Amino acid sequence: MKISLGYCIGLLASEVISSYVPLRSRDSGRPSLQYSPNYFEQRIDHFPGDSNSPQHTNATFKQRYYVDSSYYKPGGPVYLYIGGETSGPSRFSNLRTGIIQILMEATNGLGVILENRYYGESFPYNSSTTDDLVYLTTPQTLADNAFFAQYAKFPGVEGDLTAPGTPWILYGGSLAGAQTAFSIKEYGDILYGGIASSAPVTSTVGYPAWYSPIQKYAPQDCVTRINRIVDNFDGLVAANNTAAIREFKALFGLEALTDDRDFATTIAYPIGNPGFYPTNTWQELNWNASYGSRDFFDFCGNVTAVDGVLPAGVAQGDLALALANYTGGAPWAGLGGYADYVKRAVLPLCASGDYNSKACFGTQDAAAWAHSANDAQRSYLYTSCTEQGAFIDAPKEGPSLLSRVVDTSYEQQWCRWAFPDGQFNQIPAGPDLSIYDNADRLAFIDGDQDVWNDLCYHSNFAPPRTVSTDLHPQYLITGAGHHWDSSGILDVEAEPQFIREAHKWEIRTVKRWLNGFDQWKASKKSASL
Repeated sequence: MKISLGYCIGLLASEVISSYVPLRSRDSGRPSLQYSPNYFEQRIDHFPGDSNSPQHTNATFKQRYYVDSSYYKPGGPVYLYIGGETSGPSRFSNLRTGIIQILMEATNGLGVILENRYYGESFPYNSSTTDDLVYLTTPQTLADNAFFAQYAKFPGVEGDLTAPGTPWILYGGSLAGAQTAFSIKEYGDILYGGIASSAPVTSTVGYPAWYSPIQKYAPQDCVTRINRIVDNFDGLVAANNTAAIREFKALFGLEALTDDRDFATTIAYPIGNPGFYPTNTWQELNWNASYGSRDFFDFCGNVTAVDGVLPAGVAQGDLALALANYTGGAPWAGLGGYADYVKRAVLPLCASGDYNSKACFGTQDAAAWAHSANDAQRSYLYTSCTEQGAFIDAPKEGPSLLSRVVDTSYEQQWCRWAFPDGQFNQIPAGPDLSIYDNADRLAFIDGDQDVWNDLCYHSNFAPPRTVSTDLHPQYLITGAGHHWDSSGILDVEAEPQFIREAHKWEIRTVKRWLNGFDQWKASKKSASL
């Protein structure tokens, strides 16, 4: 399932990219290149003397990492791809054809993927109870990056490539982008530089602005129809018209969902919603058809179908008037296409047919949240509850693509159910947003159509970003979504213009940094004398 809780993919350019193919035969095998896992003995607790920590340990765990030395030449930099909220293998594309491949080739560098603690196979413990999760914090994760850079070994690569004697440059997108920024801020004497892509470096408990780019850039006939359908449903809720609400749910085949919030988030799956969604949404758009999905536009095509019969044999007008008696005779334009799409694309995802269960679309079974097995979704929810927040909710005013029955309390209740107090650890009443602070001495690159952009460096609420320097470079990609710069096709010159120029900017930026590395290293040595 896709995770939407808490982190920072515009217009789909798959039609553009579909005609491009890698041009160099010597790289023809890279898109399917496989990597063998390596394991680093990582400290579970980097701060044993921290009086604020309720539990200490000197134990270690095996942190998984992967290495690509295809382009490496002695003296080249190390590019550390921060794994973030997923497994290491799911990031292989970044070594094979994406941003790390691009930078390795341009600078004779070595590429590394480091799996985040509590993800993939890098769990410190065999379970994830509240106590087991006590070391899943931003400071511990940042310390992992610095400690790894100082002691890592790379099979088959001769020489000492550890930091700070070798330039280590970090890259991360979304949550990993934030971790990149904070790593450079905290450990800039060890880690030489970093590129933070779509990095949420500011924080908030509720984040209704997730829908702002969709409202602005998605097909406006689709947006307008969904806004009106949501308004009509919210009107039924405000009037406590339970009979009409049941009729509305039944049109989608979801009358079994007893909680209106569960229903509202389920029919928002094709758009993107709070929590965990199993579909491709606006965030999953990408300029590179190999890594993106056009499902969002297929959904909008269903909602806006003109004078036609939908795939299920339902004419648009058949359902547009089904509830018109509750809106003074005004039709619910697009409702037939909306309901048809949910029935065809969403309901089949529940194999059991028990739509109200937590395994499907229901969230109100408190006991079902309390499992303690190691799980990426559980790790991500824990971080959302304790540090990052950004619980997606409906806007308090103006048009909305998500019913206003959904607010931050809907998601925060999961925190209480999933993480009961442990012996050594308990989650706070709300996330500690002070942990997320701005960073400097690194490059920020964002997309203006990213749903997470208003938590990122180029947020519409931030001061105007009009100056870029070698030490503080910044780039806003017009027409791009969620860390779109991370993808590549093995030929920068053949990429669409807006991505090509972003990648060239990243290459120039890193080369400028590398030109100054010897001076930086010398200054560190003289300072230590």
